[in-house]
Amino acid sequence: MQVALAGCRKLGNWGIGGAGGRPWDRADKPPVEGLRARGATVSTPAWDDPGVDWASFDTVLIRATWDYHHHRDAFVAWAERVGAATRLLNPAPIIAWNTVKTYLRDLPVPQPETVWIERAEEVRPALAERGWGTAFLKPIVGATAEGTLRFDDASVAEDHVRRLGGHFLLQPYLATVGDVGERSAIVIGGEVTHAVRKLPVPGDYRVQDDYGATDEPATLTEAELELVAATMRALPEPVAYARVDWLTDDEGQPRLIELELVEPCLFFRHGPGAAERLADIVRG
Repeated sequence: MQVALAGCRKLGNWGIGGAGGRPWDRADKPPVEGLRARGATVSTPAWDDPGVDWASFDTVLIRATWDYHHHRDAFVAWAERVGAATRLLNPAPIIAWNTVKTYLRDLPVPQPETVWIERAEEVRPALAERGWGTAFLKPIVGATAEGTLRFDDASVAEDHVRRLGGHFLLQPYLATVGDVGERSAIVIGGEVTHAVRKLPVPGDYRVQDDYGATDEPATLTEAELELVAATMRALPEPVAYARVDWLTDDEGQPRLIELELVEPCLFFRHGPGAAERLADIVRG
């Protein structure tokens, strides 16, 4: 069986080894080993490499495609081509839906109040109407906290929107990210395999290890499990892998902030057996 773990051309310090001639994300070592143990030949081509014959693979698993948000339309077109030629995980329609954060509108679960911003001039009235002091901006197409902004000055936010362009979601800033942290459930083949708590460095809000954040295993509450279950029930079709992210509000209730279905870190180091489960799904 020929399996491709689709990645990108530049992995920086996260790239290791070389499966199929290219470096690959060190976090994916467990599923790579699991696939090889099951007799699969694993390659790690870049998603935008024009020389790759994607139809030659039995399955293409999207993993370290970390630059997709800079080329979203091209990435979705690639997913559609690959999905028409072979088995793509996750499926192309899911990729198209999940690469724009307006997908959050389709999920009937508790979320932070959100205002969808198309122009800088919309920021100040939205803040005034809701009485938000410190607030948060996030591009509707983005990854790894790129283009996000925590602010308490509307003029700073207006300048940010003008400078970056595009559309944003505007939310109240949930300060619990600093002490409770962001919490995530990893779902493989429809089952929660493990959960993590991610903590930013003091004074920051970004929970990616790119910014020095730390992570640890977590045990989910009943309310968190219900949030995860309700989120997954709302998906338009089944997926091989998912990461559900949330923050707690001031009352301690979980509020969905992201559903990652494209290239999420799945924190295999905190989930014994999760990588093997994913390998079984890929192997079919």
